[in-house]
Amino acid sequence: MKRIFLILAIALSFSTNAQIKDTVRLNSIEIKPYKTVNGIGHLPDTKYGIIYAGKKSEIILVDSLDANKAINNTRQILGRIPGLNIVETESSGFTANGIATRGLNPTQSIEMNTRQNGYNVSADVYGYNESYYLPPMEAVNRIEFVRGASSLQFGAQFGGLVNYVIKEIPKNKPFEIVTSQTLGSFGLFNSFNSVGGNHKKINYYAFIQHRYINGYRLNSEQTQLSGFGKIQYKQSDKLNFGVEYSLLRNKLKMPGGLTDSLFNANPRISTRARNWLESPWNIVTAFANYLPSKNSSLNIKTSFLFSSRSLVWRNEDGGPEANDNIDPITGDFVSREVGIERMNNSTTEIRYSQNYNLGNQIATFAGGLHQSYAWFKRLGGGEGTTGSDFDLSISGDWGYNLDFTTTNVAPFFENIFKLNSNFTITPGFRFEYIKSTIKGTKEVEGDIQLSNEIKTRTFPLFGIGLELKPSKNTSVYSNISQAYRPIDYSQLEPLGVTSKIDSKLKDSDGFNSDLGFRGTIKNYLNFDFSVFYLAYNNRIGIALATDATTGDYFTIRKNIANIVHKGIESYLEFNIIKYLNPKSTFGLSVFNSFGYTDAQYTSGDFKEKRVEAATKIINRIGAIFSSKTLSTTFQYNYTGDAYGDATNATSSSDPVAGYIPSYTVLDWSATYKYDKYSVKLGCNNITDKQYFTRRTDEYPGPGIIPAIGRSLYIGFSATFN
Repeated sequence: MKRIFLILAIALSFSTNAQIKDTVRLNSIEIKPYKTVNGIGHLPDTKYGIIYAGKKSEIILVDSLDANKAINNTRQILGRIPGLNIVETESSGFTANGIATRGLNPTQSIEMNTRQNGYNVSADVYGYNESYYLPPMEAVNRIEFVRGASSLQFGAQFGGLVNYVIKEIPKNKPFEIVTSQTLGSFGLFNSFNSVGGNHKKINYYAFIQHRYINGYRLNSEQTQLSGFGKIQYKQSDKLNFGVEYSLLRNKLKMPGGLTDSLFNANPRISTRARNWLESPWNIVTAFANYLPSKNSSLNIKTSFLFSSRSLVWRNEDGGPEANDNIDPITGDFVSREVGIERMNNSTTEIRYSQNYNLGNQIATFAGGLHQSYAWFKRLGGGEGTTGSDFDLSISGDWGYNLDFTTTNVAPFFENIFKLNSNFTITPGFRFEYIKSTIKGTKEVEGDIQLSNEIKTRTFPLFGIGLELKPSKNTSVYSNISQAYRPIDYSQLEPLGVTSKIDSKLKDSDGFNSDLGFRGTIKNYLNFDFSVFYLAYNNRIGIALATDATTGDYFTIRKNIANIVHKGIESYLEFNIIKYLNPKSTFGLSVFNSFGYTDAQYTSGDFKEKRVEAATKIINRIGAIFSSKTLSTTFQYNYTGDAYGDATNATSSSDPVAGYIPSYTVLDWSATYKYDKYSVKLGCNNITDKQYFTRRTDEYPGPGIIPAIGRSLYIGFSATFN
C-alpha cells in the first residue's frame, strides 16, 4: 500500500507543477481485486464485466497450494471448497474427476458449468454436459467457483460455475521457460513445459504436457498429451484481442467395475482387459476486450469445439460378474462393442458492463448475449473385433446411429444498486431459448426404431442478491436464483441394456438460495459461513425396478420426484504465527472446510429417501506451514456415506444400486523453493485406505469403481528467462 500511495503522490505532484517538463515513466503495478489468505478467498463485486455481488463465490490460487498437480489431485487442489463431492475415476478410465456441490451428482461434473478462461469446455451445456477435458493444474493460475446463483450470468445449471483460468502471460519479459518433471507410484511420469513472453504489442503463452501412468489397478494404463497456445495483440490500453487453442490427446484402458465381493477381496483386480477409451479434444477461441471509457467494458468470446470420444469394450451384459474369457469352442474372446461420438459446437458470448451515477452512489450494469449451436453424432452398438487392442472396426451395421442438435440463445443482465456505500441490491434476469432435435435409428431388442423429434422451449430465470458490508473486509450476502436442467442426450439414450428410459421424461427446474457471512481479518484469518436451500423439481434419476414378467431387477431412468437439498457450508482458516507476529516470514495455518447436506425426496415413491450420491457430511481439515523457501500441507479428508440409487438399497444384483460407505483419506505434500528452482514431493492416501466413490451401470464399469490407494510422487521444476 505504501508503494501505491507513493506513486499517487508522485503523479499528483507532476500534474500540479506546470514547470516540470520531463516525463518519468513508472513501472506498472498489478492490483489483484480479490481477498485471499493462503491462496483461497472470494471474488470481488465485479470482475471483467461480470457481477459477483451477493453471490457465494470462492477463488483458489493454485500456485499457492502444496498438491500433486501432476495428476490433478482434486482432493488437494479443490478440497477447501466446502461440501465439494468428488467422484474419483482417474484410476479406471477417466482422467478428469467429476465434482459437484450441495449433494448433486458429481459424475463427470454434469451439474456444473465447467469453463476455461471464461468459455465452456464441455461438449454441449444443455445436451451433453459431461466434462472429459480439464487443463493440467500445473498450467492453471486460479480456479473460480460460484454457486447456483451463477445461473443468471453463465447458464441454468443447478451446481453453479467452475472456471479454470490459465496462467497469465509473463509481464515485461521477452522470453520465459518453465519446466516441471514428476515421477510417482504406479509408473507415473509427467512432463510439463511452458514458454511465454512479450514483444512490443504481442504477448504469447503456450504449454505442453505429457503424462503416462501404468495405473493403480490392472489394465488401467493411461497416456495423455495436453497442449495450449495463446497469442494476444495489445492495440492500446483500451483494446486487445487474440486467439487460444487447447488440445487433448489420450488413450485410456478401462479395467471395468467390481461387485461388492470382488472389491472387498481385492480392489486392484480387473474384470476387463480389452476395454479402451480415447477422447481427443480441440477448442479454438477468439476474444476481444475493449474499454470504451474508464466506466465501461465490452468483451467478446467466440469458441469452436470439435472433439470426439471413442470406446471399444466388452460391454456390461451380465454385469461385473460376467467373465471376459476365451470361448473354449471358438478359441476367441467374445466380440467387443464399439461406440463413437463426435461432438461439435460453436459458442459466442458478448458481455457489456457500465458504471453510472445513481443518486449519490455508483451503480453497475452488466449484461450480454449467449448464443450456441451444438451438433452431436452418436454411433454405437457396433460389433467389434475379438481382439484386445484399441480397434474400432466393426462388422455389420451400427446398433444405433443418432444425430442430436441443440440451439441456445440467452440474453441476460444484472444490475448493482447501491443504497449506500455498504449495502447493495443486485436483481438479475436471463431468458433461455432452447431448441433440441434428434433423428436417426436405434435397434431395441431386434427391432429398428426411428427417431425424429424436435423440442423447443423458452423459460425466464429471475434472481436477486443482497450484500451488506459491516466493515471493509467482511460482508453478509444473500441471494436466490432460479435454475433449470433440460433432458440431455445421455438421459435419452442409455448405453446398455441394464438401464431403461421412461418415455415420459421431462425437464427439471427449481432454485438456489444462500445466506452467509464471510471476510478476512488482516493476514491471519479467512472465513465464510453460510446456509443454503436448493429446490430441484422433477429430478431425473435412477431407480431400481422389477420386471413384471421375469421378476428380474433392472434400473430405470425417470423423473423420480421433487427433491430438496439444504445445509451448511463453512470455511475457516487461522494463521497462528501471523496472528502472534504479523511481520513474521513464517506461517502456520490450520483450516477446516465443512459441508453438511440434507438431501431428500419430498414427493413420489421415494419420499423421505436420501438422494442418490448425496453425502451428508464432507469435512476436510488441514495444517499448513510456510516460509520463504519451504511449505508443507497435511490434509484430513472425510466423506460420508451415500447410496447408488433412489431406493437406498444397501445391496443389489444391479451394478448401480447399493451402499457407498464413508471413507477417510490422509494426504501430505511439500514444496521447497530456491531461487528459480523447486522440488515437490508428497504422499496421497497415506494409510492406503480402500474405498470407492461411484457405482455405475455403464463405462468405465459396470459396478464399483475403486479409488486409488497409497501413492508417492516427487517432482522438480525450474524457470529460465
